[in-house]
Amino acid sequence: MENIFENQISVWDCFKTASMPVVLYGMGDGADKVINAFDKLNIKPSAVMASDDFVRGQSFRGFKVQKLSDIEETYNDFIIALCFGSQLEDVMAHIKSVAKKHTLLVPSVPVFGENIFDSTFVKKYFSLISKAYDVFEDETSKQVYKNILLFQYTGKLEYLEKSESPKDEAFTSILRLSDKEFFADLGACKGDTIEEFLNYTKSYEKILAFEPNPKNYEKLKKHCESIENTELWNIAAYSKDATLYFNKKSGRSSAESTSGIPVKASSLDSILAGRKATYVKMDVEGGEAAAISGACETLKRFKPKLNIAAYHRSEDIFSLPLIIKAVNPRYKIYLRHHPYIPFWDTNLYCI
Repeated sequence: MENIFENQISVWDCFKTASMPVVLYGMGDGADKVINAFDKLNIKPSAVMASDDFVRGQSFRGFKVQKLSDIEETYNDFIIALCFGSQLEDVMAHIKSVAKKHTLLVPSVPVFGENIFDSTFVKKYFSLISKAYDVFEDETSKQVYKNILLFQYTGKLEYLEKSESPKDEAFTSILRLSDKEFFADLGACKGDTIEEFLNYTKSYEKILAFEPNPKNYEKLKKHCESIENTELWNIAAYSKDATLYFNKKSGRSSAESTSGIPVKASSLDSILAGRKATYVKMDVEGGEAAAISGACETLKRFKPKLNIAAYHRSEDIFSLPLIIKAVNPRYKIYLRHHPYIPFWDTNLYCI
């Protein structure tokens, strides 16, 4: 792959050299991560804004949270750092409308891990980035790959928009689920991806699901009460049998931590114990590499269809396809990004 970054300016350098005020758009974990990265780079934000419905006189990291109209009254022009994510159509439409009025960039802070996608990161990993390009099976995947990489590097929404495709395309044209699937859902949350699976196949052999978060697991059990042939485990997908510690957040933010709630973890190979899974989904909040390691025997022996999140860590988009190809070179690997700002819901589909 050619060096697509050569004539591009990183999003971090854009903010660092900006001649106008930098305004953070959003509050919460994403904004915290952006501010922490800005601190290291000596980038000083001037204000924090939120969508009008969320502005109630609150403060965030020492800034009074303001509406866009308030910011516009204060500054003639400014550059916006988007610090949150959404797949809701109305929210994404609003973000795009703001981007038409003002320069809006998305600093690429990883969901998990410390590596930010900047020029240093690109130089360090370019050989692997380039190597992964050759792993993808079709031209669409290769173009999605380039555009997602450029989005992470530049923060420009135009590259993200070029990458989008409906999830239907991935399921109907790539995965093509049969009516005899043994589905292993790693990171089942409250059952939403089980519902997704059932949307594409009404008949199946079995559903096996992992969910480490206790609250999510209880909701998952309730959700699956009327679904036949399910096997639910309150465990985390990992490379081996172990005890991990997870933070106390619920929902999709539940992830491995250095302290918090102790949770049993196990490999998919161990739980399957020789049974043949035919379709495996992994969305395990940054633990995908370890989960793949724990499924090596299954991937080698049975070559199940795979649906693997590739956006949690900065390196996932290039490291995970290389890991999968190393485990079983017979896999055909595709990459798709479904509508979401930033590049969340970017997945590897392997057959």
